[in-house]
Amino acid sequence: MTPSREWSRRDLLALGAAASVASLAGCTTGETTGSADRGVTGSGTGATPSPRSPAEPGTAPSTTGSAVEVMRGSATTNSVALTFHGAGDIALARSLLREIERAHGVATVFAVGTWLNTYPEMAKRILAGGHLVGNHTMHHKPMRRLTPGQSFDEIARGAAVVRQLTGSTGWFRPSGTPHATPAILAAAGRVGYRTSVSFDVDPADYSDPGAKVVVSRVLAGVRPGSIISLHLGHAGTLAAMPAILDGLAQRKLIAVTVATLLPGVSA
Repeated sequence: MTPSREWSRRDLLALGAAASVASLAGCTTGETTGSADRGVTGSGTGATPSPRSPAEPGTAPSTTGSAVEVMRGSATTNSVALTFHGAGDIALARSLLREIERAHGVATVFAVGTWLNTYPEMAKRILAGGHLVGNHTMHHKPMRRLTPGQSFDEIARGAAVVRQLTGSTGWFRPSGTPHATPAILAAAGRVGYRTSVSFDVDPADYSDPGAKVVVSRVLAGVRPGSIISLHLGHAGTLAAMPAILDGLAQRKLIAVTVATLLPGVSA
């Protein structure tokens, strides 16, 4: 995937290099959606788009030029995607990745650009374990409150950092909201993304409810094709991972990357 014609690779790299350095430990959305946003089944690839999506997911970009939001994969698969907000203490992050690898699973880390700037070695570590690095915007701002230009800037700067460290802009997930608005999807499309990755299982581990609660919420909500939203940098999430992975194994569900979960869907 390459950036749109409006935004050259040189421009993206320049923005990424100029961005300020910071580190975020949590992901409080501040905005929620009702249960009606969950479980809406799409067609074609079997992936489930959000009700806010302007088009069904597929291999071609939408006619509007916007990205398309996908909440989950096909219900006929035996796989799920463990996805993580990438920020916070890198010792916890490294330990969590090791837990997933011990269970022969892989994950997708949607990294905040400032976190990657602070800890560029984490991009290499994530890739070395067979995981994917995605774009969770540059500064993790509440995107529903941003102007279209600000949204574009946040996505483009994050894409620049991810590309600089991995050679690809990766997959995209918006910050500060479980679902992308049409304006966010349009901004993502301008940067070059075809897909915005949401989720259908959210244990709210960023609120630190305790490992047992995180485990119970994940296993209560997960089903074939689920995309699970979790967070690096939280001790409770790390403590919950062995039981989550055991629970998935008992259900014969395999932890894969979003690229594997969504065949035929382009980043």
